[in-house]
Order: sequence, then structure tokens, then C-alpha cells
Amino acid sequence: MIKFLEIDHVDRVFPLANGGRYVALKNINLTINQGEFISLLGHSGCGKSTLLNILAGLDRPTTGGIILAGREVRKPGPDRMVVFQNYSLLPWKTVRENIALGVDEVLAHLPKGERQAIIAESMRMVKLDRAADKRPGELSGGMKQRVAIARALALRPKVLLLDEPFGALDALTRGSLQEQLMQICQESGVTCVMVTHDADEALLLSDRIVLLTNGPAAHVGQILTVPFPRPRNRHDVINHPRYYALRGEIIYFLEQQKLAKKRPVRQAPAIIAGNGLEKVNLDLGFIPLTDCAPLVVAKEKGLFERHGLTQVNLSREPSWNAIAAGLREQRLDGAQVVAGLPLAMTLGYNGKPPIPIVTALTLSRNGNAITLGQKYLEMGVRSLPDLKALIETKRSDAHSSGQPYQPLKLATVHPASMHNLMLRYWLASAGIDPDYDVEISIVPPPQMVSNLRSGNIDGYCVGEPWNTVAVQENIGYVIATDLEIWPSHIEKVMAVREDWATQYPQTHLALVQALLEACEYCDDRRNRDEIAELLSRPEYVGIEPQYLRPGFIDPYDRGMGEEPKMLLTYNTFAIDKANCPDRVEALWILAQMARWEITPFPRNWITVIDRVRRVDVYSEAAEKAGFAGLEPNRNAIQLFDGSLFNPDDPLAYLEGLAIKREIHVEKIDLDAPVASLA
Repeated sequence: MIKFLEIDHVDRVFPLANGGRYVALKNINLTINQGEFISLLGHSGCGKSTLLNILAGLDRPTTGGIILAGREVRKPGPDRMVVFQNYSLLPWKTVRENIALGVDEVLAHLPKGERQAIIAESMRMVKLDRAADKRPGELSGGMKQRVAIARALALRPKVLLLDEPFGALDALTRGSLQEQLMQICQESGVTCVMVTHDADEALLLSDRIVLLTNGPAAHVGQILTVPFPRPRNRHDVINHPRYYALRGEIIYFLEQQKLAKKRPVRQAPAIIAGNGLEKVNLDLGFIPLTDCAPLVVAKEKGLFERHGLTQVNLSREPSWNAIAAGLREQRLDGAQVVAGLPLAMTLGYNGKPPIPIVTALTLSRNGNAITLGQKYLEMGVRSLPDLKALIETKRSDAHSSGQPYQPLKLATVHPASMHNLMLRYWLASAGIDPDYDVEISIVPPPQMVSNLRSGNIDGYCVGEPWNTVAVQENIGYVIATDLEIWPSHIEKVMAVREDWATQYPQTHLALVQALLEACEYCDDRRNRDEIAELLSRPEYVGIEPQYLRPGFIDPYDRGMGEEPKMLLTYNTFAIDKANCPDRVEALWILAQMARWEITPFPRNWITVIDRVRRVDVYSEAAEKAGFAGLEPNRNAIQLFDGSLFNPDDPLAYLEGLAIKREIHVEKIDLDAPVASLA
């Protein structure tokens, strides 16, 4: 099938009478293949009909666009015909005459006989031959809708757009017309996009079902692929082994969206601090790493103050556990955290009670590496297959000698960190079980080098500069960088408690704006020398610039005797839509944490991600700061081993993994009482 209808990052914003605005649709991104039948399904107010009108050219997107067969859609046209819920027939004209109106106008270049043949064929397709000379008043509701379908198909459109076409019909008539439409689409090969509220109708007719979240700012929550073979009939569809599972998935999605609508919205307090903000003095936590640069730049270059945050203290913390405790105990207003921490804290991990944490900004991408002790280089371990062979040899030697197997001791910085999840993924891709073939412990980043030097660990996965320190001090070498595992992966995010964000919304917005500008500053390589000098100060990373420069400014030396290489994207802060709190990446993190029993996989994962990843705050901050604020494409994720993570079926992905722990799926109550702000 040919991809020919593209919905490219469509937003639709409506102005309100009070000067405000209503965001109906946010970042709708979808590619539709030729001949596909797509259903748009969601609760009333989710923007289904708005999106259909944009596809028809009856409305224009505020941002983004529609591309049909390589050309942008700017206005209505006969290549896109709409069938509405009401029939919109001229009551004084016959069935034949209603259909002829469009044919004679659009296909006027054809001979009269050919036009009449087209009209007759369209009536035959909907089985209205005998009613050709009847007027609408003589027809039933179902027959009127068949006329509307015939009128649309007679113009030979590329796309047929259906806005709840059977919603006003009785069940028997609706069922008959659904099967007729299915047969017509099959015969004609026309591409269809249909708005519906009916899960059974969507499953019967569709190739894919696009589930839209609630408005405002409705977005694609999930896309279900319907596996039923064509041609279809209702009996075979209902008896298909996947039918009730898919129907249950749709109903569950709709129920979760219904619950989200009922969730009370806490009103923000009156602004009292000044500068239009509720709070201007903030304590923000960070760990001494190269990628704490945006916080340091925002502080040292006056960006916090520019946005009204007049008293910002950057608190250097000893570990990610200390930062988590600072957020939990409200000692910190916010913090730079590892990407999975907001999700882990929201779900509750390691015996801790759940505390909703949100992030509206990705601060950095990449910047990690896997380092092994120098002795393993001398043993010839230069790649993942070499490491696999070493482990197999150690096991075999232990078995032969009757001694217990002593696994390699590796370290990461936090269970919910990308360091842990990517190290485990990297090992498992080679058949190395990270819980049985090696031993993984948690060590704070600044303590990695000393633990490697003393022999407490054999290697680690950490951010810079702690890999470079091991290389330059000749105690370790980099066997892999994260660019080789997953280029452009999310790394650090800005996190605050959800109740803090609710209590101080304007402060939260200002914080995100300031850090967005800082991220832009960090990705201008002309500023990197200055930033390295700032980071080297004792109150920040507190290390000589020579350890900060590789990968950040200078070519990167892995310590393997090779020529150092420039890694221009090793530390990324803003380019390529880096800053949006991407939902698909969050889902990958949830799946990996469930894979290793760090947290259960949330059955209501769409709700969890929408609560944690505040794309709305990010978008508003980006707009106010003058940035595009685009959300990345909603694509499958592919890592170095070629396997695909499908964001629409994460449970199937988990089931298909060869190495994993027991997968627990639970519904997470995000509104359970937590300690409130003082």
C-alpha cells in the first residue's frame, strides 16, 4: 500500500470571546495508506469532527498541515467527499437528480452518456436502482444515507470522509448499511476516514482505529491495528479470537478518559509573590554531571531572573536517591532527574508510596557510556560479543572447578535511570541476563571512578565526565557509548511534584521557559568553552575542564588505542525536538521498568503518561519563549539490535522479550492521597 494521506503535526486552536483560546487538537500526526479504512474514536469533545473538517478542507489547522498525494490540502475539493450524519439532500430533487448535481458540476468534461453511466453505477452500488426517481420524502432514513454515500462515491474521490454516518439510524438499518459500506469500500478501493462513537462499528469496518484522548489539547492516545482478514462479514469478525480483546481495549480506553474528565481541577491560588509569579525563590537539585549544564547556564547567565525567578538556589546533591527524597519531602521545589524517576515515583517503587511527579521539559539527551576496568581490555574484551564470551568462559571454568560462579560486578546510578535500563537492554540483546549473568548495583555518579579503582566494581554505565575520568586516569575504557545503543535517547528531565505544579502554575511555566532558553544556549557550540569553565567550578561539577571537554567540545577518547572521534550529538540539549517530554519514550521506560520488575506496568498507561508528561506546559512555555515547541513524531522506537517497540501494543512487546522477569500489570490509582504541600 502507498502512503498518501498525511496528517502532519496538526494543532487546532479556537479563539474565545474573553480573549483566551481553546486548544481542540494538539500534535495530531498520522500517515494513512491508500485503500485503508481508518476510524477516529473518542468521547464527545475530543476533536474527531474538527479533524475530519480539516481533512475535508472545511477548516484550517492552526499549525501543521494535511498532505494528500503529495499536495497540501488548503480548501475543499472533489478528491475528498464528506458523508455527514444528516443526509443534506435537496427535497425537491429525485435520487438520480441529487447524485447528478455533483457529477454534472465536477465531471462536466465527460460526455453526458458517461456521466449518466456513473450516476447509474453509483445507485447500483448502494442498491437504489428502483428508487432512482423517488424524492427524499419518499425514502427511509437508511435509504437517504445510501443516497448521500452514492453522491459522494459518484465523484470518484481519493478519500471518503464519514462523520458518524449511521448515528441516527436504528440498529437493524445501521447493521445493514455498515455491511454495504464495507462491501463498497472493498470493491472501489477508496480510502476512508470515519468518525464514530461505536466500538463494534469501528472493529467491523476499520483497518486501524485511532483513539483520541479528551479535549482540550486532544491527541492520539493509542492506535489499534485490526487483524481481521478481508473480505469480512459480521459473524466472522465477532467470532475472531482477537475480537473481544480489542473491544475490551477500546472500552477500557474510553472508561479511563471518562474518569479523567471527572477528575477535579484544583484552582491555583492568587498570585502574591510578584513578577506575576506565585513563588520566586526556588531550590533546585542537581547531580554533578556534564548535563547539569542547563541549570548552571540558567543560573549564571541570569535566565532565571529574566523570567521573574529572582532567588534560585542550585543544590548539589550526592545521589539520585537524595534528589528523590528531596522531592518527596518537599525540601526541593524541583530537580534535574534521570528520565524514569518521575514515572517511578508516580507509580511507587522500591517500597515507597506513590507520589505524582510531573515533567514538562527534557533537559538533555545522550551523554552516557559503558566503562569497564582496564584489565578487561587487556583480556581482549572490546565488544559486546567479547563480553558474552568472557562470561561464558567464567561460567564454564567455575563449573569445571566446582566453584561458585562469580559474576562481573557492574554499577548504574538509579533503578529508573536510562543508564540502568539501557545497560540491561544492551546485555540482554546478547543473551546476557543482567540479574543472573552479572551483578548490577547502584552507585552515585561521582563515586563510580573510586569504586572502579578499588575493585569494588568491574564496570559501570554513567554520564560524563565520569567515563572520561576513568579513561584519562588509565583505570578504565569505554566499551560502548549510548550513541551506539540508542542515538538521541532521553536522558535528564526537569521534575516537580504534581501538587507543586498545581499550586504554582505560573512559576512552573517560568521555570520551563528559563531552562528552554538555557538548553538553546548549551547547544550553541560557540558557548561550550564558557560552559565547561562554569561546570568546573567547585559548586557545580568541581572537576578540571580537561575531563569535561571530550565529547562535549573535543574529540572523544574511548581509551581503546583508537583515534579520538568527534561526537557532535554526544551531549544534546535542544536540537531535533529534544526538549518535548515525549510520550512514546515514557512508554518505553514504563515497559523496561516492568520488564525488570522495578515497577508494575500500569494498565492505565495512557492516563499515567498524560499526567506525568506535561506536554501542555511545555508547549505553552515554548510558545512564550519564541520556540516552535513541536512534539516528535509518534513512531515506533528502534534500538541498535533492530527490534521495534510498538507504542500501541506495549504488552505484546513485553510478552515477546526473551529475557525478562515476571510482568505485573496493575491499574494505578493516581489520585490516592499523598502528603500535601505545606
